[in-house]
Amino acid sequence: GSPLSPQVGKLIQEAAGKSNLKRVTLELGGKSPNIIFADADFELAVEQAHQGVFFNNGQCCTAGSRIFVEEPIYDEFVRRSVERARRRTLGNPFDPTTEQGPQVSVDQQRRVLEMIQSGITEGAKLECGGKAPPSKGFFVEPTVFSDVQDHMRIAKEEIFGPVQQIMKFKTIEEVIERANDTEYGLAAAVFTRDLNKAMTVSAAVQAGTVWINCYNALTCQCPFGGFKMSGNGRELGEIGLKEYTEVKTITMKMSGKNS
Repeated sequence: GSPLSPQVGKLIQEAAGKSNLKRVTLELGGKSPNIIFADADFELAVEQAHQGVFFNNGQCCTAGSRIFVEEPIYDEFVRRSVERARRRTLGNPFDPTTEQGPQVSVDQQRRVLEMIQSGITEGAKLECGGKAPPSKGFFVEPTVFSDVQDHMRIAKEEIFGPVQQIMKFKTIEEVIERANDTEYGLAAAVFTRDLNKAMTVSAAVQAGTVWINCYNALTCQCPFGGFKMSGNGRELGEIGLKEYTEVKTITMKMSGKNS
């Protein structure tokens, strides 16, 4: 994944435009919605939502960092997500038993901690984590927020760190609207046992990749890229080759009688 912001992407495009109109494919940031319906496989949804945010210490452009949970299972989902985050093993990234290593730099650690502070200030409920553990390295504790509102910074801006936002929703129409209310559109996921519901959400969500009952399932055969401010063009799959291809048209007049 890439931490490039849309602003940086615009500058890259601008520079490319001044340099012989070089073509640029951009895969930028994301604030991807992960939608959990009450009829989902609960254990699977909790674990996949956890991995979807905390993978690579949260430094992943596809991170499912806006988790929308249907009201009937919301409280239990929060409880179980907190339990799982508390069990996450921090430590040396070269140790195979470690689940989470440090952030990439002291600047990134500082930014993540600042975003966490903004969540607390704006009234989200800090369920666990939120601090830098007193150890060598740029670590941030696995952090879970509940009662997150759509207008909060932690719900709008890409954090690129181990911070999970959990929100509550009531209807499918409401959650689709809220999921799409973002400048980003990189990835999305939906967890439900109802195939019709899954397909309705998948079609309606503005994202380049949608996962159903899984998260971060990426393969080289599947085109990958963003809608809206999450980028231009696609990588991977046959369509990824088109970005490197110039199409030529040759037209020849054929002499002789018309056949």
